[in-house]
Amino acid sequence: MPQTIAFTKGHGTGNDFVIIADPAGDIDLSDAQVAALCDRRFGIGADGILRVVRSAAIREGAGAAASGAEWFMDYRNADGSAAEMCGNGIRVYVKYLLETGLAELPDGGALAIGTRAGVKPVSRPDDELEVDLGVFAIDADDVLVRAKGLPVARPGVGIDVGNPHIVVALPAESELDGLDLTVQPILDPAPPRGANIEFVVPSDPLVHHGVGSIRMRVFERGVGETLSCGTGVAASALAVRYWAGAAAPDRWSVDVPGGTLGVRIFSAPDGDHVALSGPATLVYSGEVALA
Repeated sequence: MPQTIAFTKGHGTGNDFVIIADPAGDIDLSDAQVAALCDRRFGIGADGILRVVRSAAIREGAGAAASGAEWFMDYRNADGSAAEMCGNGIRVYVKYLLETGLAELPDGGALAIGTRAGVKPVSRPDDELEVDLGVFAIDADDVLVRAKGLPVARPGVGIDVGNPHIVVALPAESELDGLDLTVQPILDPAPPRGANIEFVVPSDPLVHHGVGSIRMRVFERGVGETLSCGTGVAASALAVRYWAGAAAPDRWSVDVPGGTLGVRIFSAPDGDHVALSGPATLVYSGEVALA
């Protein structure tokens, strides 16, 4: 008989996930099972899977366990491939831990979560959860991006926030709206690990009351276009900040099809960090039989 497992559906600004609690690491999902669960017609439907597992119970979590992070976010894309990091997913993950009593987040404190991109602290400075994505890297070498709906290839800048991104600036919202992201954009040269691809339009004015503002759409590696991508939001803000120069602000508001997220750049002993804040929602829970 098929194995039946419990799940919860959650999302962060429309970037949605199937959450599976597996503290002891007993559930081994194949790529095909992940894809079946994420299928929007024949499964639950999601952009990816969040497996809630103790760091000590998963091979990739050994370093996180040694550093004191009890929980590891085992994130899988909708096609079953493992991903290093998910900025919306980690907030939804922590929301699940808090709502189910698996963890606590005291006022003014942070909850350390293991990921394939390292341990990420999640805090709650206001009403929303904020994740410190850590030190970021900018690769100024242009990558040409061809996308359906763009009349010519456009240069993109590489941004690494624990996972790889290519960010492309567009001059007008009409170009952003005219993109057909049902077709995967082509990168030249193609990054060895692939990349999420963001298309951004700066607001006019770019900065209002000290906060930068942009609008973004994204094609996620292993998923396709999503309503939101947390790390992509951070990468987009970092790219526009880089293009804008030294006078650019350290706080950004980023509009995506699923809502609005906040980005904050701040100094830390190991260099500048980027943090992402926004809502996290648990929608419903149920049981499903694995194929």
